[in-house]
Amino acid sequence: MAAALISIIGPPASGKTTMAHWLAEALPGRLILEDYAGNPFLPGSYQGREELALPAQLYFLFSRVSQLNREAWAGQGAAVSDYGFCQDAVYAEVKLRGEDMATYRRLAESAAAAVKPPDLLVHLDMDEKALLERIARRGREYEKAITLDFLAGMRQAYRGVVASAPCRVLPVDAAKTDLLAEDARAGLLREIREALA
Repeated sequence: MAAALISIIGPPASGKTTMAHWLAEALPGRLILEDYAGNPFLPGSYQGREELALPAQLYFLFSRVSQLNREAWAGQGAAVSDYGFCQDAVYAEVKLRGEDMATYRRLAESAAAAVKPPDLLVHLDMDEKALLERIARRGREYEKAITLDFLAGMRQAYRGVVASAPCRVLPVDAAKTDLLAEDARAGLLREIREALA
């Protein structure tokens, strides 16, 4: 039986990577991190350079196909990713238009067949103002261009993903759940193990 995949999704600064690190250690499981730091097109795309939106999306698309490739998937255990393959389309819907979107869709549809689907989606969410405050605190230069409208669009798109998810979804209000607190982590770990059982 293939190893279980738990994918954590949500808007920027909702706590995906924080949760993925402790969950992979607690299960235990293999940790799979989004390669945002390696994407050379991402800063310019966030800063509004429209000509970089498609290259930024394609970088993520092919990085995710490589990381989640079903042909190379482990045969046992668990893996935790701080993103879901489904979220690639979320960003594309917000950032791409016209021919860029059509090109992305053609490539993404072909690539999806190569990707291991998640066994569980953990959906982290919180309101836009709280997300913007967290983004400001972490201080990534290229994220300074993120607006409340962008975050509202992201949250709406994630709700659509969750509604059509082909697997179980565990919703988590990241504003009310302290992902650094041991009691919150213990409760989430119980729910996740039950969902995978």
